[in-house]
Order: sequence, then C-alpha cells, then structure tokens
Amino acid sequence: MSTEQVFELKIPDGIRIDYKDNIITVSSSKTKISKDISKIPVKLNIKEGMIEFIPYSNRKKYISIANTLRSIVKNMIHGVTKGYRYKLKIVYSHFPISVKVKDNTLLIENFIGERAARKAKIQGNCKVSVEGEDIIVEGPSLEDVSQTAANIELATNIKGKDLRVFLDGIYIYEKERLS
Repeated sequence: MSTEQVFELKIPDGIRIDYKDNIITVSSSKTKISKDISKIPVKLNIKEGMIEFIPYSNRKKYISIANTLRSIVKNMIHGVTKGYRYKLKIVYSHFPISVKVKDNTLLIENFIGERAARKAKIQGNCKVSVEGEDIIVEGPSLEDVSQTAANIELATNIKGKDLRVFLDGIYIYEKERLS
C-alpha cells in the first residue's frame, strides 16, 4: 500500500494557469510566461483556484522533482504579478568601461583596453538599463533575468591575468523580488 503524496499551490486571483502539450503558461493582465516541462516527470491537475503536483512515485527523487516544479510555478506566478530585478556594478581601475544596449545584446566597450566590444545576450523579454555605474536587469521571468545577469557577468571574465590585480568587470551585487 502506497500513499500518494500531492503538493498543492493556491492560484491567486487575477492569475490564469494553462497546461497543454507539456507547456505550462502563467498569465496575468500585464504579462505571460511559458515553460516547457516535458522532461519533468510530474503529473499536473488544475482545479478551481488550485494546482496539484503529483509525483510519479513515492521515491525521494520524484517527490523532490515535484516540489521543485511547484517552486518554479510559484516563481512564475510572482513574476507575472510583480517581477524580478538584478543589479550589477561596473568596476574598473585601468580603462573606463562603456556599456550600451543594442536590440537584445549588451555591448561592453573598452574593457581592459580591448578594441572589439564584448557582447552579452539579453534573454527573453528582460529590460536592461544602464544608470551611471549600475546595470539594472528587470523582467517577469526569474530564469531570464538571472541568465541575462549571468551572461553580462561572464562577458567580462578575464583569462590569463592575475585576478587579484585585474579586478575590472561587471558584477552582480543585488537580487530583488519586486513587491
């Protein structure tokens, strides 16, 4: 005899969740986020005001996967209602870095004196703004915002030099859930 464990999540008012062809879509009056969950072994049931996550088995592995999906959907709900913001700081001591946003790419010019601009891809529908020495990345999807911030940080990775001396770069210094 096995008792089936079910994880539930209450759907707030004004939020619509659709599940079709292994794609879960969370939408509000402002925005919409979709995620393909075809590789995640969890059954979903959407009832009135509630979404249930049912693992395939009672093994720890499947229970933790179901709980992880619950957290992902919870983050999607927070994203479509309020959003996420990451702040990055431009740090240089040798050459002044200039940063520009062009289409869905962030251009980092004059990084440690390089002639070619370094590029960082902006994921999804994130808004990137440059305010003085700060870069602000905002958006509804936590995955897109965090990946965009990581792309910007990794674009200024210095190889082949002493990292204690060459501290130039762009670094994440604040992660925020908007309220």
